Amino acid sequence: MLLIRDRKDPRRKVGNDQRIPLLSISGYDPCALIEEQRQLSGGGGDRIFPYNGRSVGTAFRRACRNLEIDDLHFHDLRHEATSRLFEAGFTIEQVALVTGHKDWKMLRRYTHIRPENLHAIAARNAA
Repeated sequence: MLLIRDRKDPRRKVGNDQRIPLLSISGYDPCALIEEQRQLSGGGGDRIFPYNGRSVGTAFRRACRNLEIDDLHFHDLRHEATSRLFEAGFTIEQVALVTGHKDWKMLRRYTHIRPENLHAIAARNAA
């Protein structure tokens, strides 16, 4: 489990902590990634990513520029992750636990399921 402190919420700024499950559906071991990050960042403190949010955004934009990737924003990764969770077979409630969305209307805006993946989803559900 991962604890996100004071998760962004327009109604409540403080005390909005949320626990989310660490899933390995991507093929990566989330605990191993956390340990690797801890070593890279010096291992101090209780934060996995002890960076300023602006620094992360700047580094992401720089990486996109260096890789000649146009029109990709850091926030787009949230849309991608949401869609892939649905494609992996998770329910609306389960995806909302990970993404932090409070209602289906907003969660739906983040969902962009690839039509070509529906066959694999249907086959998995039939098994």
